[in-house]
Order: sequence, then C-alpha cells, then structure tokens
Amino acid sequence: MLKEFRYTGTRLDNAVQIKGVCSAKNMSAARKKIGTIAKDNNFRVDSIEKKKMFLYSCTTQTGNKIKGEQEAYTKEELFRVLAGLNMTNIKIQPVLLDFQPKPPFADIVMFISLASEMLKENMRYDEILKILGTDMPNKTLKRTIKYISRDLKQGQDGSVVFMKYSDVFGRFTSYMLGLASKSGNMARIYDNTAKYLERQHEFKKNVRQALVMPGITIIAIIIAVAYYIGVLFPEMTEMFMEHNIELPPMTAATLEVSYFLQVNWWWMTLAFFLPILILGYWLSTPKGRLFRDQMILKIPLVGNLIHKMSIEIFFRVFSTVYTGAGNNMEVIQLSAEACGNEYMEKRVKEITIPRMLKDGAGLIDALAEADVFTETVISRLNAGSATGSVKKSAEQIAMYYEKETSYKFRAILNSIDVTTALVIMVVMTFLIIVSSESAFIRPPTHTV
Repeated sequence: MLKEFRYTGTRLDNAVQIKGVCSAKNMSAARKKIGTIAKDNNFRVDSIEKKKMFLYSCTTQTGNKIKGEQEAYTKEELFRVLAGLNMTNIKIQPVLLDFQPKPPFADIVMFISLASEMLKENMRYDEILKILGTDMPNKTLKRTIKYISRDLKQGQDGSVVFMKYSDVFGRFTSYMLGLASKSGNMARIYDNTAKYLERQHEFKKNVRQALVMPGITIIAIIIAVAYYIGVLFPEMTEMFMEHNIELPPMTAATLEVSYFLQVNWWWMTLAFFLPILILGYWLSTPKGRLFRDQMILKIPLVGNLIHKMSIEIFFRVFSTVYTGAGNNMEVIQLSAEACGNEYMEKRVKEITIPRMLKDGAGLIDALAEADVFTETVISRLNAGSATGSVKKSAEQIAMYYEKETSYKFRAILNSIDVTTALVIMVVMTFLIIVSSESAFIRPPTHTV
C-alpha cells in the first residue's frame, strides 16, 4: 500500500516556505519523487515526514474510556487533535510493526460483490464504503476502504484514488473501480469486475491442478522411492547375504541399484535438483515468463484450454471497458495485461496496437495479425463488426469460452487425477512385489 509523505521546503529565489504531500511505497521512493518535484519547482527540501499509525487511549468528557488507532505524521499532532476534542488522560504510542500484507483474494472479491449488490439496491456509494469499511475482516482492506472514502470525500478524482491502491486490489481491479466511480452504471462495472476476478482465480487454480500438482506428486514419488531403495531396502536384504543365502533376481537387481545410489547419491541429487532450481529461477525472469507462457499454449490438450481461458478473460475485460468510440487503445492494452498470459500480452502490444496506431489497421484485422486468437474469435468479431455490435460479440466470445473451458477442464483434471493415481499404484505395486519376494527366500539345506 502506498504511504503518505509530507515535505517542507524553501524556494531558492525568494525563501518562501513550501509544503506538500505525496504518495510513495517507501521513504526512498518518496525522496526521489519529492526531489523531482523540488527540482521542477526550484525549491530546497528541508524535511520529509512519513504518516504513521498510532495507538491511542483517552477519556471522554462523560468519563468513557476509548481506544483506537489513527494515522498521523507525528505523535504531537495526534495529541493536539485529541486534546482539541476535550479528551483527557491521553496516551499515544506508535505501532511498532505496521506491516500490511495484501488482502486475501476472497476478501477482495467479497468487497466488490457486496458493493455491487448494494449499488443495485440504489444505496449511496459513501454509505456502502462506510458499511464495508467496518465489516471487512481483513485489516489492510478495512484501512484501504477507509482511505478511499476519505480521499473521495476530499474531492479527489476516482481513478487517481483507486490507482493509488493498485498494490492492494491489482492494477486492473483498481482501474475498473476508478472507472466505475465516474460511470453512470457503477453496479454493472462492479458486477463484471467481480466476475472477472472469479474467473481469473479459477483459471490459476485450474493451471495449478493441471500442471503443478502432478509435477509435485511425481517428484515426491521419485524421492520416496529413492529413499526406500537406497536406505530401507538394504537393511531388509543384507541379513540374507550374511548367511550366504542366494537372493532372487529382482531382489538382487534392486540391491545393486541401492548400492549405486548410496555411492552416487550426492551428484545424482545435484543433477536432479540443480536443473529444477535453475529453470525455476530463469522462469521468474521476464524472458523466462514469456517463454513459459508461450510453451504452455503448446502443451497437448491442456495448452489449448489454457489458451481459450486467456482469450475468455481478454474479451471479458474488453467487453466491460470497450466504448465503441475512438480506437480504444487503452482498452486493448488493459485487456492484454489482464489475460494472464505474457506471450499473448506481448503479441497484442507489439503487433496489434502498433498496426492500429501506425498503419491505421482496423481492430479485427490487427487482432488477427497478433496470431494469438482463434479463427472462431476473428469470425465472431467480424460478424459483430458488420452489425455494429463488437461489444456484444466480445461478451458472447467470453461466455462461449467460459462454458467450453469449464466443462472440458473438469474432464481433463479428472483424467489427470486418474493418471496420477495410476502412476502411484504402479510404483506401489512394484515396491510391494520387490519387498514380498523376500518371503520366498529359503535358506540352503545341508545333507548329512
């Protein structure tokens, strides 16, 4: 969450005192920002103060004791405010660890969904923020709503206010809520934003289930099998060798593998995990994420559905923000950023938007040249363009792909679960067979 910083300074030409407030993530960012302001306006920065959270307790005129928390730049300022309200026995102390983690995704969706329902009931927006700011369970979200309500009451622009808290809501959500604050149909925009967030969450969950969880399961099986063969199995079989008992073929072969693992475990472990760590680090870089998202689209079966889910989210956002007037470049850029695939985003930003800006290409032709949208999408947009209903066509594309991907993803996830269970069953069966072979070992008989 952005913090507020107050600065004072002195003009270099006439020594007039300058005061102002800016928002930044931390003191370092605030110094840079205020330094730029000072350079542009020809003044020297004398001091910078960060607005901090304080805990206070005091007694009212009627003798009631109250406790609370309040932001202020200094302890003295808060004391003066409380004393001005005729409070006595005032005690103030700063919050030592004012850490404000990002609210859970579910809380953000709940806030937007409840606000949408209240707006449909024609409640005033300031009343909605007051109610939700009190009832939200998450402390960070509660504070954020309180700050938004305060800023809007001060007459600040809605888009600026919500973008200030984009690290809490996310850039797209903040953009949409800011747009809604100036729209004539706030309820619809809030409703569409909640729907987008739910689909985005479902998209990420499906990707984890389809790609991440099976991989983690297989790695866990490999580690468990290696530990069993390398550590536990020798302890069960070496006692037979002590009595010169001949081992069955499968048991003997497994024991050889065990000895090999015991001798070479260190470089095999390194060879197994080092590429995973290197790949994980590289995939966290911009080039790595771009390559990952491009390759994901080529995975058999799952890649096609992930591609369609990204297209669905793209057109869900597009249909919500698209106005039909002008070139809507910001709408296309925002939709690309929200789709959840950096490769698609890059293609749209580097091909579609430049084709429209520099070459004057139409929306549909420019989208087709990005080569990340299916023939169904382009065909449907062409039909909508012919009847002047591109926005409606975008809504239909989002609805169509939502239904298709939801149904097919459930089927694929069930297949993946069955396949993973089958792999586990095969591995367990092998271990059981190897282990049970020792039951058939017989000591040699000696004839007299």
